[in-house]
Amino acid sequence: MFKHFLIILTVAFCLRLSAAHILIPMDDSQKNHLKAYGIAYWALKGDLEVYWLLNYKGGAFMIPNVKAVANECVIRGISYETISDAQSSAILGDISNPEVNQDAVKLEKAPRIAVYTPKGKQPWDDAVTLVLKYAEIPYDILYDQEVFLEKLKDYDWLHLHHEDFTGQYGKFYSGFQMAAWYKAEVHENELMAEKLGFKKVSLMKLYSAKKIKDFVFNGGFLFAMCSATDSYDIALASEGIDICETMFDHDPADPKANSKIDFSKGFAFENYKLSMNPYEYEYSTIDTYPTRRMQYGMSQKTDLFTLFEFSAKWDPVPTMLCQNHTSTIQGFWGQTVAFNKEYIKKNILVLGESKAFNEARYIHGDFGKGTWTFYGGHDPEDYEHRVEEPPTDLSLHPNSPGYRLILNNILFPAAKKKKQKT
Repeated sequence: MFKHFLIILTVAFCLRLSAAHILIPMDDSQKNHLKAYGIAYWALKGDLEVYWLLNYKGGAFMIPNVKAVANECVIRGISYETISDAQSSAILGDISNPEVNQDAVKLEKAPRIAVYTPKGKQPWDDAVTLVLKYAEIPYDILYDQEVFLEKLKDYDWLHLHHEDFTGQYGKFYSGFQMAAWYKAEVHENELMAEKLGFKKVSLMKLYSAKKIKDFVFNGGFLFAMCSATDSYDIALASEGIDICETMFDHDPADPKANSKIDFSKGFAFENYKLSMNPYEYEYSTIDTYPTRRMQYGMSQKTDLFTLFEFSAKWDPVPTMLCQNHTSTIQGFWGQTVAFNKEYIKKNILVLGESKAFNEARYIHGDFGKGTWTFYGGHDPEDYEHRVEEPPTDLSLHPNSPGYRLILNNILFPAAKKKKQKT
């Protein structure tokens, strides 16, 4: 009898020490960083408790040890380990040490994701949709008609693809006015503007920009890359001013436009000058593209930017947005490469910068109950991605630190918000 009792005690003790959690490391030991975000999202959709361990093993995820999770990790090629209750408690205990720059953030609910993009967009258009598909994170597509029909309220997180909210069609006129895709874009936008009751495409884009601003004010999370960043801010600040030349909206631009801009209406930038030349591939002095072209000594090898380190316990939001397995990120070009720090509003948080060019690559701010994040450049794994080139194959870049920044933003809305310490 006593022998059987000892066996029962031993089994019970072993069960207590058995693997109770799955730990998904996000440091250099992870085989596929990008798909790991998809597992975290998948677990949240299944109502599992997910902890994001900020600054621990590159921003690791801890999920209950459910067989289905382990199976999915194997199927998706994600590195993971099983740990006991005692081990997970020890990890959380170490992280809670006030002298350690780490924190554990509970992810509560999978955010409802939408991408503002034309339905006929080309495959080279957007890094975010590429990485969402690769990470197996579901999203819906909406565009101006859906914004007009008040569909934004159905989502928590919105990405703006490489849009031109000023109504100048990306200022591609000089190089691509005869291209079939350019003509189709103009035709489709003019038809939609007419359908929705707007006299000009620029007015339709302004309407969408203002509705998106309302979305953020009411608690939404906005993420934008490349030209959707500065063109969005410019559209808001230029409300009531015609900044489009005749080839864009069939009437002349206001020659005094630069003196009429109301910078207070935009999120991020101030005191910049618009480029009023319709043949110039540039919106304004916000972008550092022109000054970079004069830096003939620059090469891909030296074009880098650095993420700032924040206090995980005191500043959890920027810490979440900067989670990575490296603090140095390979730079990459785009229509809007980066933001001249001279024109960034003083209350805006710079998350990543390149001192060599006096530019910010990654910035963040609050508006109302929501937040927005702008990320310069087009494709983190294609240094000079050009129009009509094929899309990047992310299976060749499963550990991309540049793409990780995009996915940080997708999980960020799921985090349980703690009151900021002051």
